Amino acid sequence: MPTFCAPNGTRLAYRETGHGTPLVCVPGGPADSAYLGDLGGLSAYRRLIVLDLRGTGRSEPPEDPATYRCDRLVDDIEALRAHLALPGIDLLGHSAGANIVTQYAARHPARVGRLVLVAPGSRAVGIAATGEERRALAYSRKGEPWFPAAYTALEAITQGEGGDWDAVAPSSTAAGTTRQPGTTRTAGRPTRPPPVSGPRAPSPRTPRARRSPRSRRPSCCSPVHST
Repeated sequence: MPTFCAPNGTRLAYRETGHGTPLVCVPGGPADSAYLGDLGGLSAYRRLIVLDLRGTGRSEPPEDPATYRCDRLVDDIEALRAHLALPGIDLLGHSAGANIVTQYAARHPARVGRLVLVAPGSRAVGIAATGEERRALAYSRKGEPWFPAAYTALEAITQGEGGDWDAVAPSSTAAGTTRQPGTTRTAGRPTRPPPVSGPRAPSPRTPRARRSPRSRRPSCCSPVHST
């Protein structure tokens, strides 16, 4: 797997698959980018350049945990573009990765050709759904057969008293809770869904990556300000 150096010296890994116009893909999580697979066969049409964010997959964890901040990760995308000697890039961000590519586009608009946001998070731009908003949106689908069990589970999760994500899964679109049906939690962490292949779309949410023993990573979804 090829690597390059981030601005602070952290060595980051990425993989390439497919042919055609390059598309830089940023995973969510933070998680090993392997779960993205070939994005449902998109590699038949595009050259996919899939980044392992710092501290995930085969990329090194940084010495300074502050560099896990969403706005700092934007610098890693720019370093990858420079490493590949691309004058501009098309970007795809999934889940929390959408926060990173959105901030990249805001910082380097002239270098972005196309921007694809898949099941994006929004907290990095200061938009966060409250528990009441999630419940109200879920309740709008009360006529569905799965609603009673899903709504009860969502209430428990919202109040911090439950974790039955399988029950919530059917209402994921309505409630803003984007866990894939069939995903379970082990020791407080979700298991990783299988890689995407064939005509299926990517999972709407990614599991968390293992934490570096050197530091505790803050969420890259947290609102940040450039310094």
